[in-house]
Amino acid sequence: MSYCDNQDAQPPGALQDVALLRRLLRAKDRMDAASHEAWPVSRLAEISGVSQAYFARSFKRAFGLPPHRYLLTRRIERAIALLRETDLGITDIAFATGWESLGTFGRVFRDVTGASPGEMRGETRNQTPDAAVPACVLKAAMRPDLAMAVLEKRRREGKATVRPPTKEAS
Repeated sequence: MSYCDNQDAQPPGALQDVALLRRLLRAKDRMDAASHEAWPVSRLAEISGVSQAYFARSFKRAFGLPPHRYLLTRRIERAIALLRETDLGITDIAFATGWESLGTFGRVFRDVTGASPGEMRGETRNQTPDAAVPACVLKAAMRPDLAMAVLEKRRREGKATVRPPTKEAS
């Protein structure tokens, strides 16, 4: 069977309910339009017209990320764009993108991107603009990877730095 023959096949576990998917997209679009706002699951579930637990499960099945991680992704993407395109201070960018604490913003930003906001600003300013690369490609390349929870990523990185025991086995 070729790819063309199988292009309509859906991955296992994909949502089949088109009406539910539309309601989930409505909530996702609202988060995209105002990612700086607080978006508790209760508010998103109300927009979608489903229970909180059902919304959380369905959102993850439909988009591959839980709602909170999706929101973090949008906030970090927006912060990267503001760091690159404006002269706003890092504190102003943190609050403009919906973070309530500068410390939390800096910690999560570093965990997700691997660089502090100041380092990211310096890197993007030192790069020469390449007109041959479309903006959408640059944005996709800079998209944060939040397929794994930030705490899980931090735990795994910490586990990798643990030294093996130095006692000799007898």
